[in-house]
Amino acid sequence: MLRYLKDKYYEWSTRGNEGIFTAPKNLKPLLDSEKSIVDAFHNLYYKSWQEGRKTIDISWMGYRTLKCPLDLWFYQEILFENQPDVIIETGTFLGGSAFYLAHLCGIIGKGRVISVDLQQRSNLPQHTLIEYMTGSSTDPKIIAQLKEKTKGKTVMVILDSDHKKSHVLEELNLYRELVSPGQYLIVEDSNINGNPTNLEHGPGPMEAILEFLPQNPSFVVDKDRERFMMTLNPNGYLKKIQTQ
Repeated sequence: MLRYLKDKYYEWSTRGNEGIFTAPKNLKPLLDSEKSIVDAFHNLYYKSWQEGRKTIDISWMGYRTLKCPLDLWFYQEILFENQPDVIIETGTFLGGSAFYLAHLCGIIGKGRVISVDLQQRSNLPQHTLIEYMTGSSTDPKIIAQLKEKTKGKTVMVILDSDHKKSHVLEELNLYRELVSPGQYLIVEDSNINGNPTNLEHGPGPMEAILEFLPQNPSFVVDKDRERFMMTLNPNGYLKKIQTQ
């Protein structure tokens, strides 16, 4: 038995020598009984934050991000694997997520961040790889500027502004053209409106995704980016597999 355990440990410990790790594909989905456990924890995690327990109030280098750490880990995997030239983020808020993404770009040696928000806040984190833009993410002028700034570049997009279904659906239809083949269009906070938490919210990102996908077959849900089971973005990791 001891010899068996030693052999298994050696097998596990040497896997890192096989080359650069890539995310596993086509993972076995959860059983209904397992999903109910995950959903119950998810609901506790989110409602605890709503009640002031600070579960989502994490920081990156001192700046508040309001993300689940498990999702941030997937952002790191996606950026390293796909290495986009530009990451467009809608919904800057306090700038923590833009700061996190910029640091990843700096570590990888590829990419920069353009973050768009309605409000121009003071004391946002500053980084040579972050550009802040002020305005509505659906304003035609903002879209035109983004198209100009990303011309000839590979682009990834993260949507995290107004979470009402109508707004998210409008963003999806506008930003789909900016996303490069092989890159991601990530829709954040699709967990609300009972998916599986915050039922009181009303139709939001998940409902926008479900309406968007049938009309846009070039985007597919990458469920392998949910393999940690807990994500604030269920069905929200949309990968562009071909041109429109």
